Amino acid sequence: TLCRHTLSSLSATRRGLPKEKMSENGIMSRAKVLTIDTMNPTVKKVEYAVRGPIVQRAVELERELSEGMKKPFAEVIKANIGDAHAMGQQPITFFRQVLALCSYPELLSDSTFPEDAKSRACRILQSCGGNSMGSYSASQGIDSVRQDVARYIERRDGGVACDPDNIYLTTGASDGIVTMLKLLVCGEGTTRTGVMIPIPQYPLYSAALAELGAVQINYFLNEEKCWSLDITELQRAVNEARQYCNPRALCIINPGNPTGQVQSRQCIEDVIRFAAKERLFLMADEVYQDNVYAEGCQFHSFKKVLFEMGPEYAETVELASFHSTSKCYMGECGFRGGYMEIINMDDEVKDQLTKLLSVRLCPPVPGQALMDLVVNPPQPGEPSYGSFIKERTATLSALAEKAKLTEQVLNTVQGISCNPVQGAMYSFPRITIPEKAVKEATETGQQPDMFYCMKMLEETGICLVPGSGFGQKDGTYHFRMTILPPTDKLKILLNKVKEFHQRFTQQYS
Repeated sequence: TLCRHTLSSLSATRRGLPKEKMSENGIMSRAKVLTIDTMNPTVKKVEYAVRGPIVQRAVELERELSEGMKKPFAEVIKANIGDAHAMGQQPITFFRQVLALCSYPELLSDSTFPEDAKSRACRILQSCGGNSMGSYSASQGIDSVRQDVARYIERRDGGVACDPDNIYLTTGASDGIVTMLKLLVCGEGTTRTGVMIPIPQYPLYSAALAELGAVQINYFLNEEKCWSLDITELQRAVNEARQYCNPRALCIINPGNPTGQVQSRQCIEDVIRFAAKERLFLMADEVYQDNVYAEGCQFHSFKKVLFEMGPEYAETVELASFHSTSKCYMGECGFRGGYMEIINMDDEVKDQLTKLLSVRLCPPVPGQALMDLVVNPPQPGEPSYGSFIKERTATLSALAEKAKLTEQVLNTVQGISCNPVQGAMYSFPRITIPEKAVKEATETGQQPDMFYCMKMLEETGICLVPGSGFGQKDGTYHFRMTILPPTDKLKILLNKVKEFHQRFTQQYS
């Protein structure tokens, strides 16, 4: 047996395989097939800052507090992620009523539910196999829901036609974005697909590109001009990228995450012209389209602007746009509802897209039902219309107030500079970090803003995400924080940030 084991180990060594080992009790243990050295190397390159090390430490601190450990704070305030309901935002009553009826149809005989909620639930259930939300749907999504999405887009875009066959229901917007990137990525070496993404960016993009082995092409938003997008910067980025890859797609996040800017109509026109000139596939992440707060700002969909520019662009520029139930006034992150609309896609590629989506069977049906309610909410004259408008308006008004409050308070702190939060759910202020702190962070192998945010977490219980997780210009430091906490808690959070920054600056000066 020992001889056979020796020969087996020698053979494994020659084949580059890990050796088997003898355990202390004399039982032979086989080396694991999947190890950190033998796993998919692209996965190891994936990073996702909003759920990274600082969030993991926040969870540990919550557990330590629950076990009675003494901390210089009573609770951990997670301002790291746009999870509205976790931060106290209340769900829209009508949405939850319909979903409850769909989940437990016996409630349809309950007189406490309004009739419009019941009729909506019946319509959704009639579109489900076996009249059950627990059944699979078509891979592209429930047909009636896709039709409602198409009608919503037409209303939003002032009558621009929308074909339900171009609508794909997705598991949140993220699913659609990653799916499109899968279709786009090909080639090797200098022909490998490059994808242009804004810096700062939402880490989904960098993570997906790393996993797919695509080339990330950074274009920088202009912080000095309220994180605006500049065409000359796009041109710089694409020209440089053509030296080492094949740029094929341009991603836009509007309103911006993490930067909160809202693109002007003129900017969107310029981007479309640029994409047409450079032959780039446009990907428009529009999940915050209802979250616009700043005076003079307005959301313009890429689809609407594209078609208003005439046939030269409307019939040629390839576009995929994305929306979600997770943001805006809904905040229903856990239901994972979303859609994407595709424009001017090659018919054969569209067939491949449908095939690719069929592999994951279908998006969650409760998420599809919720998406239907978002695009087809209560109408004037229906019993739930008044309460729906009241709740929707209250949520968006509160977010607008908190956006302004966040900007105002942060800008009172010496060493913190915050652009107006024009839209979305985040502020992304620049912070000044003393050279002494930068040196200490470098010595401990941390990015300076990670060092800063981790210290803030340990001292105040506030969990923010360092700007390095989103990308930033060299020599600048930022953090992202949500504006989602209730106003009273947001005021406490902002005051703690202010006090911490003052202490931190004094400590390292």
